[in-house]
Amino acid sequence: MFEGLFQPTHLLIILVIALVVFGPGKLTDVGSSLGKTMRGFKKSMRELTDGERTNDVRFGGKGKR
Repeated sequence: MFEGLFQPTHLLIILVIALVVFGPGKLTDVGSSLGKTMRGFKKSMRELTDGERTNDVRFGGKGKR
């Protein structure tokens, strides 16, 4: 069903539609905001996994349950 969904042609069409809807100025703001959100999410996930590793070492097992 979704085998060819993210082919380069499809992504180009999506980019053109986004450019028409948001405009070039707003599209850069949306991209910047999305990038900041992704960095924050990755940082939170990294901190969460580091905390679990700390619990593993501290409690000698798989952390708190």
